[in-house]
Amino acid sequence: MNKAENTDKKHSDAELDASGLYCPLPVLRAKKALDQMSDNSILKLIATDPGSVKDIEAFTQQSGYKLRDTDHTEDTFVFYIEKRVI
Repeated sequence: MNKAENTDKKHSDAELDASGLYCPLPVLRAKKALDQMSDNSILKLIATDPGSVKDIEAFTQQSGYKLRDTDHTEDTFVFYIEKRVI
């Protein structure tokens, strides 16, 4: 993978820090943020709840959003969610 592809994969148009929030708040806040964003925009969501991994995967599958990428450190989860035109 070249540097340009890697940079594009991590691009975001907005960032939402849901650290310290537990289910269902990261999903609800992500939905609210995405509703206010333009089509094809990407939201970077930061969460600390381990349950957010399955919650965000299910949310994106059910809502039609695309989970473009995820990052994970010991206690932080980062999701890149695209608001797709359907």
